[in-house]
Amino acid sequence: MNMKKGTFYLLVAVLSLASCKSSESAYKQAYEKAIQNDEPKTETTVVSQPVSAVQVQEEPKEVEIASVPVREEKVSVVSGGNAVKAYSVVCGSFSLKTNADALRDRLAGDGYSAIVVVNEAGKTYRVICSSHDTKEEAVRARNAFKARYPDNNDFQNSWILFNR
Repeated sequence: MNMKKGTFYLLVAVLSLASCKSSESAYKQAYEKAIQNDEPKTETTVVSQPVSAVQVQEEPKEVEIASVPVREEKVSVVSGGNAVKAYSVVCGSFSLKTNADALRDRLAGDGYSAIVVVNEAGKTYRVICSSHDTKEEAVRARNAFKARYPDNNDFQNSWILFNR
């Protein structure tokens, strides 16, 4: 009886190994087919479309400049410079001076002469990226600043400060 069991187990082992071989070849065929589908096609299609005119953003007109709101505050310089002109572009406001200094350093690395000022009334630190004699200059500078950082939502909220 032992011999019959041994023969039976040997037959089962041979059959199981034989069945694996067919599965292996099926997997191999599927793999080769997938590789063929992944190969880049050499056929290219060129679509020609007319070039549309590029719209150039013009500088704001006088009417637009007049309508730009200006926030009026009394501020004094804390770091980064010694004077603030009448109109300034504020690109950040912080309750902690260290955060304002960090933004000033970042802007200095980008080529701005940034200044940190403090609002005497609210003890808020403002980061000024540029300061100007006229509102028109400040509005143009603010628009250029916003255009330089189109993906920075904080900089898109920059505003004009009038130092009294």
